[in-house]
Amino acid sequence: MKKGVLLVNLGSPDSTSPKDVKKYLDEFLMDPRVIDVPYWLRTFLVRGIILNTRPKKSAAAYEKIWWEEGSPLIVISERLQEKIQEKVTVPVALAMRYGSMTLRKGLQQLVDQQVDEVLLMPLYPQFAMATTETITVKVAELQEQFFPQLKITSLPAFYDRPDYIEVLSQSISESIQNLDYEHLLFSYHGVPERHIRKSDITNGHCKIDGQCCITPSPAHQFCYRHQCYETTRLVAEKLQLKENTYSTSFQSRLGFDPWLQPYTDRSIERLGKAGIKKMAIVTPAFVSDCLETLEEIAMEGEEIFHESGGSEFTTIPCLNDRDDFVQILVNWIEKWRIVDLDKAIA
Repeated sequence: MKKGVLLVNLGSPDSTSPKDVKKYLDEFLMDPRVIDVPYWLRTFLVRGIILNTRPKKSAAAYEKIWWEEGSPLIVISERLQEKIQEKVTVPVALAMRYGSMTLRKGLQQLVDQQVDEVLLMPLYPQFAMATTETITVKVAELQEQFFPQLKITSLPAFYDRPDYIEVLSQSISESIQNLDYEHLLFSYHGVPERHIRKSDITNGHCKIDGQCCITPSPAHQFCYRHQCYETTRLVAEKLQLKENTYSTSFQSRLGFDPWLQPYTDRSIERLGKAGIKKMAIVTPAFVSDCLETLEEIAMEGEEIFHESGGSEFTTIPCLNDRDDFVQILVNWIEKWRIVDLDKAIA
C-alpha cells in the first residue's frame, strides 16, 4: 500500500468581496455540526437572517487582515504543507473543510499519486464537533461515495501530547520573555454549551459546573472544554506561571444560546478595568493565524483593552509554520508511515 497525508484546516473565502464571503459563510454556517439545530431552523437563521447582514461586516473584517498573497490562513497552511513535504517521503496534500480547497480535491490529489492509505490530520489540537468531527464525518461521506478503495486513519486530538506542549510553551516563552506583562490570557474559540453535552460519550459526566473538567472521565476524550483547560494547565506548568497571572477564556459566540464562558471580550475588559496595564494573549485552539486571531483578537481585543484602561496588549502568534512545530508533525507522519498511528503519538 502507498501512504499519503491530508492536512486539513478550516478554510477561507476566495476573496474579501461580500459575494465570496457570503458563499463561504453559507457553507460554514449550514454545517449541522456548526449550527446544530433542525434543518428548517438552521436555514431560517442562516439564509433568512444572518446572510442578509453578516457578509458585508465579515468582508470588511477579512479586508483588514488579507495579505497580498491572499488569505493568511491559506498562505500559512500552504507553507506548512511545503515544509512538511520537504521532510517526508510520502505525498502530502492540503485541503480545507470549507471553501474552494475542498476535501474531495485533497483526497483526489493523493489518489492521483496512487495513494491508497491516508493519514487524515485535522489541524486542531482539541476535539470539537465544529472542527475535528465535521472533518472526519465529511471525509467518511466522501470515502463511501467517491473513494471506497482508500483506507483512512485520523489523527486524534493532540492537545496534551508532550512534544506539542513543549513547542507551544516555547513559542509563548519566546514572545513574553522580554515583556513586563501582568497577565497572560489563553483564549480558545467558543462553542455552544450544548456541543459539550452532545459530545459526552458517558451521557452524564459533562455538567459544565467547574468540577467535571477536572474529574477524570472517559468523556474527556471528546470534551472540548476539558481539553482547552488542560492545554492551559500543561503550558502554565511547563512555563511555571504564577497563580493569578494567567486565565482561560472563549471567543466568538453567535446567537442567544449559552456558549462557553468566560467570554474573551469581557475578560479583556474586566482585566483592563481591574487595573491590568500590560497583558498578552495566546490562541491555542488554532495552529494557524486566521480571521479570529488577526482581527477579532489582535485588533478588536486590543481596542477593548485600551478602552478599559489597559496600555500594552501583545498578541502571541499561532504556531503557523514554525520549524519545531513542523518537526512534530513530521515525526508523527514518519512513525505512522513506518509503524502505526497509536505508536506514532504515544
